[in-house]
Amino acid sequence: MAKRDWVVDHIKRYKDSDGADGHIWPGRDGKQSLPCLLLTTTGKKSGAELTTPLIYGKDGDNCVIVASTGGAPDHPDWYYNLTVAPDVSVQVLADKFKAKARTATGAERSALWDMMAKVFPTYNNYHEAAKATREIPVIVLERV
Repeated sequence: MAKRDWVVDHIKRYKDSDGADGHIWPGRDGKQSLPCLLLTTTGKKSGAELTTPLIYGKDGDNCVIVASTGGAPDHPDWYYNLTVAPDVSVQVLADKFKAKARTATGAERSALWDMMAKVFPTYNNYHEAAKATREIPVIVLERV
């Protein structure tokens, strides 16, 4: 599926400015202040590098992201990519690094979900929308 124009623009602005333009995203409504990173995964079918801007939080030295897809019944493509190839690239502002992605489980997932819901409270709405079909994954990006 082709990325929406606003997503392509967000990625370009972020990369071109080392995150100065794009690290804080105003949200679709323009009224929020959400920290974003760029996650680059390897396409499980194409083998191509694919970059996605995502809201993130910090847990110590690790970045945390949520595979919400707005509460849709299926996981986002980037999540399927990293389950097959967990070695990813991450950019936070001008800091570009390699990471190993893993899906949090149990008590760790619950604690990280609560942390991420404070960053972006709408995740709780997404959880309600998706809970009949899936548990929304919470992913830890561990710098390598």
